Amino acid sequence: MTIPQQFEERIIFPVGEKIENEYFRGPAWLGVLVAPDSAWNCPIFNVTFEPGVRNNWHRHPGGQILLVTAGTGYYQEEGKTARLLNKGDVVQIPPDVRHWHGAAADSWFSHIAISTNVQQGDVEWMEPVTDEEYPE
Repeated sequence: MTIPQQFEERIIFPVGEKIENEYFRGPAWLGVLVAPDSAWNCPIFNVTFEPGVRNNWHRHPGGQILLVTAGTGYYQEEGKTARLLNKGDVVQIPPDVRHWHGAAADSWFSHIAISTNVQQGDVEWMEPVTDEEYPE
């Protein structure tokens, strides 16, 4: 599936390249806005998900900030109820908190992902989010 024109027109930043790894359950795209480097120490990405697509459980040793720019999606911390996300929502994820995020079943979803305190280490990817864990 390709990104529908009406959704792509609402995305503020470039969609980037299709993600080709085992950490996303379905098609998603990654646009690099600020590349990882030692000068800025704050990589920033635009991530776009097809409806129903989510990433695996994971954690960031230095934390992460999500800025929702289009569509509807979810964010869930381990042990908590999934939070519905809409355009304009901000999620501050503390260091080492196990979580996942992705699109609602009936909506494309795009957010800016800001990696914070990256000197603390790389993201640790874990198992996929099951259908039972997914809110819809």
